[in-house]
Amino acid sequence: MPSANATPPLVLVCGDDDFAVKQRARQLYQGWCAELGGLDHETIDAAAGNADEAVRALGKLREALQTLPFFGGGKAVWFRDCNFLADDRTGKSALVTETLAALAEELRTFDWTGVRLVISAGAVDKRRTFFKTVEKAGAVETLNGWSLSQKNWVAEAETWAARAFRERGKQVSDEALAELVTRVGPHARQLATEVEKAALHAGDRPEVTRADIEAVCARNKQARAFALADAFGNRDLPGALRCLDEELWEIRLKLDKDKSEIGLLYGLIAKTRVLLLLHELLREGWLQPGASYDQVKSLGERVPPDRLPADRKYNPLAMHPFVLSNALRQTRHYTSAELVRAMEVFLHANRQLVSSSLEPALVLQRALVEIIGAERRPAVSR
Repeated sequence: MPSANATPPLVLVCGDDDFAVKQRARQLYQGWCAELGGLDHETIDAAAGNADEAVRALGKLREALQTLPFFGGGKAVWFRDCNFLADDRTGKSALVTETLAALAEELRTFDWTGVRLVISAGAVDKRRTFFKTVEKAGAVETLNGWSLSQKNWVAEAETWAARAFRERGKQVSDEALAELVTRVGPHARQLATEVEKAALHAGDRPEVTRADIEAVCARNKQARAFALADAFGNRDLPGALRCLDEELWEIRLKLDKDKSEIGLLYGLIAKTRVLLLLHELLREGWLQPGASYDQVKSLGERVPPDRLPADRKYNPLAMHPFVLSNALRQTRHYTSAELVRAMEVFLHANRQLVSSSLEPALVLQRALVEIIGAERRPAVSR
C-alpha cells in the first residue's frame, strides 16, 4: 500500500470493503497530518440520511477547504463515510447532483498547496462528473472485498496479512500464514483482528508460528465446515462423530440455509478424492511423504501438466497448497485400497440419503464408523 507521501493531495478511497476503505483513508489522513504538522486538520462526517444532510456535509467540506490555518502551515481534511456518491435516491437528487457538480469544478481549479483531502466512500457512480474530476485531478483507490468466488483471494489475503505482521515487527512462516487465512476466510476486518491476537501471543519472539495461530485464532463459518473432513482425514472417529453431530444440529435448527446432509456427504467425498490423488502423487514420486509446505507449493514445477486431470475439481494444482500440505500428512492414515473402499461406502450412503427413508444422521454415522473404525491395514511401503 503506498504511503501518504506517494499520493496526490486529492484522493477518493471507495469500494465495498468498508474496513479496508476506512483503514486506507485513515492511513492517508494521519500521514498527511504528520507531514503538515499543526493542529488545524479536520474530519467531517459525510454520512447522510437524505439530500439536505448531504448538502450540509458538502457545505462543511467547502468551508474546510477554504479556511486555512490562521498561523500558516498546511491542512488535511478527511471527508469520512460519504454515502451519496452512488446511483441511489440521495445521490440522484437534483440538489445533491448540482452541489457535487459545483464542488467538482472547485476541485478542478483548486490550489492544493498545503492542503490535502481524502474522501472515503462506499459505492460510487463512476459516470458522474464528480468522480471523473477527482480521478483526473487526484487519484481514486477502489478497495473491493475478497470473496470465495475470487480466484486469487487467498494470495491477496496472505500478502495483506504478511504485511500486517511486518508492521508489528513480526515475521510469519508460510505455514502459519496459510493456517490463518484458512481459518478466517475472505474477511479483512476479522483477519486484522486475528493478526493482532497472534502477534500478541508470540510475545517477544520475532516469528509468528502455526502454533500461535492454532492457539488464539478463531475459525469462521467456512473454516468450521472443514472440521468434519479434517477429522475424517486424521482418522479420528470420536472427533468426526462430534463434528458430524454439530453440523447436523445446525442443519436441524436451520442456522445455515446452505447446509444439508447431502452437502456434508459431498464434503467427505471431496476429502477422500484429495487423499486418493495425493496417494497417486506419492506413488509417482512427485511428492515425498514428509514434503514441506514449500515443496508442496512448488508441485506444479515438477508435475507435467498433461499428467493431471484437466477438470479443476480433480486437479491438485488447482487446490491451495495449505489444503494439499495438510492432506499430505493425513495420507498415512489410509491406504489407497481403504480410500477406494471409502468411496464405495459413500456412494452407498448417497443412494440411501436420496432414495431411502432412513434417518440421514444414522446413514452418515454408519458410513464414518464403517470407514474410520475399520481395522487398519498396513500401509504399502514406498
